[in-house]
Formats: sequence, structure tokens, C-alpha cells
Amino acid sequence: MAVIVPFRAVRYNPEKISNIEEVVSPPYDVIDAGGQAALLERNPYNMIRLDLSKNVKGEGMTEQRYAGAAELFRQWQRQAVLLREERPAFYIYEVDYRRPDGRTLTRRGFLSRVQLAEFAEGVVKPHEKTFAGVTSDRLRLLDTCQAQFSPIFSLYSDPAGEIMQLLARGSTEPPLYSVPDHNGCEHRLRLVTDPAVLQAVGEKFQDKALYIADGHHRYTTALQYRALVRERRGQLDPADAANHTMMYLCGMEDPGLSVLPTHRLLRLPGYKTSTDLLNALQDYFEVMEISNGGRESLLDETLARMAEGEGGNTCFGFYHPGEDRSFLLTLKDGVMDREAAHQPPALRDLDVVVLSDLIIDRLPDLDKSRCVQGELIDYYSNAAEALDVAVKEAVLAAEAGGRTEATPVLFLMNPTKVDQVRRVADENLVMPHKSTFFYPKVLTGLAINPLSD
Repeated sequence: MAVIVPFRAVRYNPEKISNIEEVVSPPYDVIDAGGQAALLERNPYNMIRLDLSKNVKGEGMTEQRYAGAAELFRQWQRQAVLLREERPAFYIYEVDYRRPDGRTLTRRGFLSRVQLAEFAEGVVKPHEKTFAGVTSDRLRLLDTCQAQFSPIFSLYSDPAGEIMQLLARGSTEPPLYSVPDHNGCEHRLRLVTDPAVLQAVGEKFQDKALYIADGHHRYTTALQYRALVRERRGQLDPADAANHTMMYLCGMEDPGLSVLPTHRLLRLPGYKTSTDLLNALQDYFEVMEISNGGRESLLDETLARMAEGEGGNTCFGFYHPGEDRSFLLTLKDGVMDREAAHQPPALRDLDVVVLSDLIIDRLPDLDKSRCVQGELIDYYSNAAEALDVAVKEAVLAAEAGGRTEATPVLFLMNPTKVDQVRRVADENLVMPHKSTFFYPKVLTGLAINPLSD
């Protein structure tokens, strides 16, 4: 099924860049305007100058924007700031990190080129929708620079871990790079060039499908680029670089693989008490108030109770910052089968679908279209950060006299499970926006995939 091949990456020259931490960046789609400015301050060779952030509107998508990045890419190669690998390779990519719950883990994967396949072929499987506005910017950057700067994060099944064991036997020591990121995670890259190992690993993927974890827009962009090249040059050789994309591949059974929850801060029109909201939801959920300790203690206990679950049913945390009250909402038996029969079973099981169908769709005066557009909802992977923002907004509302245009409320979520991602993708379904957060993010700049050999 999946066809993976080694490649000669372009990467930073340690003799020119003594501190690789200064030049790598998070993926472009998580960098806001402030983050972009901070990266530019760190080092004039930071990857954000090539990969460009998404903080640009239509009028900013000028030829100069993309041509400038392409010229810098060529210039850095002329200056030997960036070097081309001499031999085709796979790149073992390990990351040590601490989860929000305090556990320390190591996730193991590797970078490879992957032959492109249309989603309908069932070789590469998505679980999210993509948006044309995002891919048009990335397509122009890819086409102009003739390089892919940021890898796509995908999963494959390997219960025995045979692939990473093979790669480990052929890897170099010490690592090419060992790089801390802004969250304190340690990223390491190792080279594997042994032809026998490269061939053996490639053969292991002949019966495997790949599941996109993060980077749906990047994959769609790669498909669009291939179609563009075919229009220009006709049918491509299967080995052509335009027929491939760079992926970070991780076994879905890897003990270091983590999916974090994405909590929702909703802004409800008008002034709503917790009683108003709970009355609207009582037909669907059992409600239990959490009442121990201060605000942070409420948060911790609510999250702990959610993790324990109630009879295996979906549990949400609901916090009303204006009243400093926290509740556990446990889905009643049979509710989704009755109220969301239009949804396939694979989606009915998802916490984010329960939230969307039974809460966002049914709370009084809530405009779902404005939620979808991001005007009434923000997403946070860090529950403490979400709590801080919710409290600050509630304080501002109180200072305005309490009768405000919007009431902030926080819904605390459990993470989507990896096997749920696989089931949804296998059934050709898509999840709601922000259903998964695979942590940590893969860094941009440890290896670049040139689109010319």
C-alpha cells in the first residue's frame, strides 16, 4: 500500500549555525503574529523566513512574498548555511517531553518521503476537512521555493515496533541535532543511510496504510502541487520528487504517542447563569457539581473525575467563571442514539461530536455558524491557560455591570483516542474542527524536502 523512500534532505550546517535551537520553528499554522516576531528576533536564519506564517490575508499573498522566500532559500544554500545530504536517508526523529499530567515520555518516529496517493485510494487517510484559503497560500510557497519545509505527521500500525527496531540498528551516533523547543521538549535527529536497512524498512510498508495525524492542509497542498506539475510536464515518473511528500511517520502503538484534549471557551450571547445552561442540558446529561477548594482545585478535580468517567459514558467538565462553579456533565445512556441518529456510530462516540450536537447546537441563542467561523469559540490545549482567559473575561463582564453581550463558559474535554482516529479515517468520515492535538508538534527546519533531485 504505502510507498516510502529515503531522500537527500537539505538541512542546517552545524558549522555555520552553532545553535540549531535558534533557527528551527513550530509548524507555520500554530505561529501567531507575536510568535513570528519572536522567531525573527532569535536568528536571521530562522525557518520562519522560508516557511512563512499563515498570518497573511489575500492582499498580502503577493509574488514578492513567495519569491523572497525562494531567493533566501537559494542564498542560504550558496552560503552553505544549508547543506544537501550526500546520500539518501531516513531520519530517526525522537522527542522527549513532559505531558500536562506530569508523565515524561519519549515518542519515536522517522522522516521519509512518501509517494502521494489520492484520499480515494485508501492509502493515505485523513480525519479532518481542509480549507481552500489555507492551501492556496501553501501551494504558492511550495511551487515558488521548490521545497517542502514542514513535514506532515502521519501514523501507521506496527504493534511489535519492528520498523523502529530496524532503523535503530542502522542509525548514526551521536545525533545530528539535539534541540530543545519553546515547551522544553527535546528533539533529536539521527541519520540512517545503510541501503539494506532502507530497503527493509520500505518493504515493511507495502501492506500498511498511513493516517494523517497533523498536516491535512500540507498533504492536500502536495496533491495540488503534483496536479500542477502534471499539467506542465505531463505524466510523472513514479520516482519524481513532485510525486512525493515528506512525512514524519510514527507507529500508532508507540508508547510515547500522546493526544491531548482541546478545551473549548464559548462566549454565549447575553447573560447566562449556570442554572440557565444546565436546565437546557438536563435531558441529555447527569449533572454533578464539583465543590472542593479554590478555582485551581476545582479545575484539577473536574479533570480527574472526567478521566475516571462514569460507566464508560462521555464526561465533560463545565466551568462558569462568572460564578466560580464547576460541574461534571455525564452523558445519559442512549441519548446519542436517539438525538444524533443522523451521525454514523464512529462519530457518535466522539466527545467533540457530543459537545457539538447536544450542547453547541442546543444552547439558547447560540449561533453555530459564528462558532464555526471562530467568533464565539476559542480552543486551548492547556486547561490552566483556558481557565485564566475565562476568568479574565468574566471579571471584565462583572466590571461592565454583569449584563454583557456575552457570557464566557469553559467546556473541559477528554482527548480523542488514537483508535477513534483510525476508525473515523477507515470509514471515510471526518471529525469536527480541533478534534485532535498530537503533542508535541514536529519541528520545522530539522530537515527540508527539496522538490528537485
